[in-house]
Amino acid sequence: MSRGRAMAALPPPRSTWDAINPLRMLGELSETRYWMYLLLLPSALLITAIVLFPTVYGFQLSFTEMRLNRPAGNGAFVGLKHYQRMLADPIFWLSLRNTAVWVTFSIVIEFVVGLVAALALNRNLPGGKILAVLILVPYFLPNVVAGNMWALMLDSRVGVVNDILVNIGLLDSYKAWFADPNTAMATAIFVEAWHSFPFFTLLIMAGLKGIPADLYKAADIDGAGAFAQLRLITLPMLRTIIAAAVILRVIGLVNSPDLLLILTQGGPGRSTQVLSLYAFQNAYSDFNFGYAGALSVVMFVLLMLFAWAYIRLSKVNQD
Repeated sequence: MSRGRAMAALPPPRSTWDAINPLRMLGELSETRYWMYLLLLPSALLITAIVLFPTVYGFQLSFTEMRLNRPAGNGAFVGLKHYQRMLADPIFWLSLRNTAVWVTFSIVIEFVVGLVAALALNRNLPGGKILAVLILVPYFLPNVVAGNMWALMLDSRVGVVNDILVNIGLLDSYKAWFADPNTAMATAIFVEAWHSFPFFTLLIMAGLKGIPADLYKAADIDGAGAFAQLRLITLPMLRTIIAAAVILRVIGLVNSPDLLLILTQGGPGRSTQVLSLYAFQNAYSDFNFGYAGALSVVMFVLLMLFAWAYIRLSKVNQD
């Protein structure tokens, strides 16, 4: 009798299906420390497919011969041939200098205008919501739309900007802004700054909302003016956000030739030729993907060095 009761107290044996049931196995796995790695696996595979593989392939391409119009030697390992050519390439050095000018002046203008706009919007002025929408409109426009719009507005024959400047007496005649080497780069920088300064405005406005108002009240009591509060409170508190915004914009400016491709195509006389545009032309005009890959690797290394140096100099990693 006691033996029967003991057997009745035992749990029924699991069937073969219960032992291999995927849902049951998944439930048991979710109780272990390996569950978080399983959840990260899809993202890791996606990053590997989208980011890591093209990066590695780009490095590999820079050491091989790959010209679509000369298929005979494609795939051959050429070592540092493309990098040696780059050192003797005057267009590369001109593009490097133009890239420094393009990035530096665009970032400075975008940051200053974005900071001023964010500070103005943060004061809750009358009509601030309408002003905020108007400020953010340029950033919502695709580069292709913004580039073609400004190319038409600055046209030397029918451009409305030329018409306004002539009517108010600042110009004697219509000017071809993108056809003059003396004005092409400056005009392109203006268009880029107009299009992208809202990026800084958005991030700085978000950072301003996180600064305690008590800091400004204490500064008022101590007699600090608006400029002193900006220098001693606002900018230090926004250091991390500014660093992130600057790095993201530098990456975008170095890697994206689309606006210059629409406005100038690197001209006139290569006065607006930048590294990304030069790499694009080598790949899709000359079909020299090996040399374009080497140019892309140089841009990648320069961006990594800039990000490392900027983070160290701004000391954001110490916050």
